[in-house]
Amino acid sequence: MSTRKIRLQSKIFPLLFLLIGFSGYSQTEVYFKYDEAGSQKYRGPEDLAGKTSKQLKTVSLPTNQMIDEKTFWKQVRLYPIPVNDVLTIDWTEEADKFIESVSLYQHSTVHWKFQQQNIPGLNKQLKINMTGYNWGVYILRLTLKDGRIFSKNITKR
Repeated sequence: MSTRKIRLQSKIFPLLFLLIGFSGYSQTEVYFKYDEAGSQKYRGPEDLAGKTSKQLKTVSLPTNQMIDEKTFWKQVRLYPIPVNDVLTIDWTEEADKFIESVSLYQHSTVHWKFQQQNIPGLNKQLKINMTGYNWGVYILRLTLKDGRIFSKNITKR
């Protein structure tokens, strides 16, 4: 191959790849939609925004069925704190209407250790065996059916 041909290729190929890159890259506007609580429900192009928001399934409770965090925690018992072996969580019938799931993760690693959906078979009580867990702070997270999340720090020793 001649030197001239190599120089030409070394100049043309980068320009060719640059043009391909620009033609393959197109910018689209992204739209965000939020619900009344401020949670993001949609992110994407505008033309799909109306269609998707109609297809979203959201659980909305009437305002008379809402519960504030302080009242909620009065209806939930966590024991023993600090935990040595087994953490017991139990709650009242009223709180049971609101609880969607219970999760536990280690604070220092943000690693999920336990997750459980609230199902009728739980009988408003849950026991988490923390025997093999390291000492430290864990975050117990209760997700409510309306999307809110209430959490408490739990110490394992």
